[in-house]
Amino acid sequence: MRVRNEKGFTLIELLVVVAIIGILAAIAIPQFSAYRAQGFNARASSDLRNLATAEEAYFAANASYTATVAQLTGFKQSPGVTIAIVPAASAFTASASHGNGDKTFNWDSANGGLQNAP
Repeated sequence: MRVRNEKGFTLIELLVVVAIIGILAAIAIPQFSAYRAQGFNARASSDLRNLATAEEAYFAANASYTATVAQLTGFKQSPGVTIAIVPAASAFTASASHGNGDKTFNWDSANGGLQNAP
């Protein structure tokens, strides 16, 4: 009678491990995507706040607001963030969003700043 020294895993054990990994991946991947979107949203919100500071500095120097980001000294727009500025005589509005985010943020200087804070 021979005794075989078998080492390794059975097919059933391997299938169970693969199934468990698949279930964990199905739970983790959507959460990871949500965290990425939050990061992109935070980048757009931060750019909008920095833009508002730069606009107020521009207004202090020129007595008017600008619609052009390039005229704002010290402001650097983050990659992927889209900004739109609408200047008025005594106030300005602006909006910012990121292409990979899921929110658009609005700034209204006449109504107290950021309108839809994260």
